[in-house]
Amino acid sequence: MRGDRQHEFQEDFFIPIPLEVDNITALSPFLVPQDHLGSPALFYCMAAFMFCLFVSGTGINALTIACTVKYKKLRSHLNYILVNLAVSNLLVTCVGSFTCFCCFTVRYMFVGPLGCKIEGFAATLGGMVSLWSLAVVAFERWLVVCKPLGNFIFKPDHAIACCAATWLFALVVSGPPLFGWSRYIPEGFQCSCGLEWFTTGNKYNNESYVMFIFDFGFAVPFFVIVFCYSQLLFVLKSAAKAQAESASTQKAEKEVTRMVVVMIFGFLVCWLPYASFALSSVTHRGTPSDLPSATIPACFSKSFAVYNPVIYVVLNKQFRSCMKKMLGMSGGDDEDSSASQSVTEVSESFTF
Repeated sequence: MRGDRQHEFQEDFFIPIPLEVDNITALSPFLVPQDHLGSPALFYCMAAFMFCLFVSGTGINALTIACTVKYKKLRSHLNYILVNLAVSNLLVTCVGSFTCFCCFTVRYMFVGPLGCKIEGFAATLGGMVSLWSLAVVAFERWLVVCKPLGNFIFKPDHAIACCAATWLFALVVSGPPLFGWSRYIPEGFQCSCGLEWFTTGNKYNNESYVMFIFDFGFAVPFFVIVFCYSQLLFVLKSAAKAQAESASTQKAEKEVTRMVVVMIFGFLVCWLPYASFALSSVTHRGTPSDLPSATIPACFSKSFAVYNPVIYVVLNKQFRSCMKKMLGMSGGDDEDSSASQSVTEVSESFTF
């Protein structure tokens, strides 16, 4: 019976390191603990990390959605996009991070090939929605502050359409591996699932798909974010130069510059290791790959579910005020009103 299950699963995983065993399927990540890949302590450390991502990411994103439902003043066009970001983050934490936590705890992908595909697809889908939501936020700020379309007003209907577009595009990008263009398999220590980067020249056409998802899932949204925020900084610096005598304008310029740097740095921390690893795996076929180099980028990519709401929601004055109210903390409208009096008009139009 066990031999039959090994034969059934042999097409559903790939361990990219040489192992001195006669039958690699005897070490199937769907059947046995992967203790040959690392010590139990290492697996438990990864389980603890994924549990922290699950708890913190689920908490802050659920709080974001709850605040929006409770407080009508949060239902603005920009906040719709931030809620869309929170929903995609919840998909990643509740399906991706939680599944990985359970699998690292038992040290193998006990959910089987189907569960692996679901986890890999959910994490990729949520990641793509989040990436493009960040690009939409940057694009919206560019339209509002830089006014490239004149007096065009970004309305709630536009925000809802953009949110729908992020999910549609994410499905287009993350769906093909479910139908044979690449595939979702266990990666790294074989307790999390993602796209296959390792094999070449097979029926899955992995090379073309990796280039496709690198271009449209990383490079394009990153370009949109960098372009839009660089234009915002240019407008703000021009305003600060024109109002050189205004201390509040100079302060706003420094604060916004720091905020933009944090946003771009957070984006790169979460996604650059994974994108670089995928691209390197395609361009350097046959090069030995140690397991940490495959596992760490995947875990970093899931951490965006925590970084993103901290950067984009907690730094939002309205969200921060309402979150304090909901949690029974002091602050609220007083903080928002006092803060609004201390910044210039141009900085207010940029501030979330």
